[in-house]
Amino acid sequence: MARRPSFGDEPLSRLAVWSSRLAWFALAVAVLSIIIVRSGLLEVIPSLATFAAALVFAALAILLGFASFVVIWRQGLSGLGRALIGILVGFALLSYPAYLGARALKSPAVSDISTDTASPPRFDVLARLRPRGTNDYPARNAELQRKAYPEIAPLQADATAKEAYDAALAIVTKHKWLVVDARPPAPRRDGTIELIVRTPIMGFREDMVIRVRAVGESARVDIRSASRYAFHDFGSNARRVRSLLDEIDEGISNAPEPKAQPKKGSPDKRPPAANSKR
Repeated sequence: MARRPSFGDEPLSRLAVWSSRLAWFALAVAVLSIIIVRSGLLEVIPSLATFAAALVFAALAILLGFASFVVIWRQGLSGLGRALIGILVGFALLSYPAYLGARALKSPAVSDISTDTASPPRFDVLARLRPRGTNDYPARNAELQRKAYPEIAPLQADATAKEAYDAALAIVTKHKWLVVDARPPAPRRDGTIELIVRTPIMGFREDMVIRVRAVGESARVDIRSASRYAFHDFGSNARRVRSLLDEIDEGISNAPEPKAQPKKGSPDKRPPAANSKR
C-alpha cells in the first residue's frame, strides 16, 4: 500500500528559501557596514554604499517573501516559515531608514545648528578634522533654522563665565563625549570646549563647540553642533543643542554657592576689651 506523503515531504518553495537567504545576507551586510563606519576603516561614502546595498537586499527579500505566499497557497508547497523570516528581517532593516525619512519630512535640510547665527562659534582644533569648506556656518541656515527651531537661542546664565564653563565641562564629561580641546575663559578670552559626538547606531561623527563669554557679572553660553559629512541631520543637532542648553542651565542652578572668604587684613575675632580699673 502506498504511503501518503506527510507534511514534511511537501516540496519547498524556492522563493521562500531565497527570501530568507537574502534577508540574512542583508542583515550581515548591514552589520558589516556599521562596523566599518564606527571603526573608521573606510571612508564614509563607501560605507554608506555598503549599507544601501543591504537595504536593497532587504527589499528583495520582502518581495520574494510575499511572492512565495502566492506560490505556497496555489501549489501547496512548504516554506511559509522561511518566507516569514525573510519578510520580518527585511522590514526590521528597512524600519530605521523609514524612520529617518519620516524625520526628514519634518525638519529642514540642514546639518549645522548654532545658537548664534550672526557670529557662530568657530571650530579651531576640529577644523583640521572636518572636510574642506564645512567650517564656516552656512548663511542659508540662519533663516531655515529660525523657522524650524525658534527655541534655539543663547543661554544667559546668572553666573560667572568660569562657573558656566565648569558646568558645561561637567555635563560633557558626564556624557563621555570626546573632548579634543578645552580652554577656560580668561579676562580677554572666551572659554571654549570642542568635542566629538557619535550617533547611536551608525556612529557618524558630529562636531560641537561650546563658547562661554563673560557679559558683565553674568555669562552667555553659545553652542554650535554640525554633522561632519551629511547635508541633512534629521534634526539631531537641534535636539542635542536644546538638550545640552537645558542641562547646562540646570547644572549652573544646582552648583553649590562658593563660600564667603574673609577679607585679607581683617581680624577674624574682635580684640579683647582692656581691663578697666575700679
